[in-house]
Amino acid sequence: MKTLVFDLDGTLYRGTEPIESGVRLVNEAMKKKIPVLFLTNNSMRTPEENVAHMEKMGYHNLLPEKFYNSAMAAAEYVAAHEEGTKAFYIGQNGMKQALLDNGFTITDEKPDFVFVGLDKNADYAAYSKALDMLLNGAKLIGTNKDRILAKPGGFEVGNGSVVALFEYAINQKSPDISKPSPVMMDLFCRHFGLKPEDILLIGDNLETDIALGLNSNVKTLMVESGVHHRQDIERLNIHPDWVIGDLSEVSPEQLMTI
Repeated sequence: MKTLVFDLDGTLYRGTEPIESGVRLVNEAMKKKIPVLFLTNNSMRTPEENVAHMEKMGYHNLLPEKFYNSAMAAAEYVAAHEEGTKAFYIGQNGMKQALLDNGFTITDEKPDFVFVGLDKNADYAAYSKALDMLLNGAKLIGTNKDRILAKPGGFEVGNGSVVALFEYAINQKSPDISKPSPVMMDLFCRHFGLKPEDILLIGDNLETDIALGLNSNVKTLMVESGVHHRQDIERLNIHPDWVIGDLSEVSPEQLMTI
């Protein structure tokens, strides 16, 4: 019996537009008390904000403690493996809350780290300010490396593209913490007391969701509602265990037993 672990962007919604089959599937699972968790590379929102965002789209009975994001993973990982507690960040409330929860002091005075999370309002001046700190000794921590994000009617720049900008500018690599790194799965499993074999990972992105499963010995289901489609499987040589066109093709009970 599997715990169903859903990606968010491109799997359950596109920006502010719900994916209706996802709404029906998750609501049915929650009604039947089937175990559901959410694992996202998007660091913008706190778990509480994730709940509010999804409830506006028609999702019901969601709890903040069922969400885990890349900001949480990045802050936990750095707190456990690096020296220093002073951090500057590019990001939104999800990034800020994760840093505070893990004992970081947020400052722009000689920080030990610059965390780069998704911030759709960040501009050239903000990036240049962060660059100055990195050039003066701060360590770059990118919350995730998604190239693009699904939105209604198309795509937009993902946080990974912004992290790559900084990596190029300072000739320094961010550690790999989020999907598809097995570090993310290890942190997620420890957070929820799960083992990889307990999980079915459901997502739209071959390079993040599905590759995470392959890197972590977790079964995966790809849905063609977001970034990638089945014709991308051979091109990228990333092979999910199952592929469906839409979440309407399965029930929660089927997902728990495959």
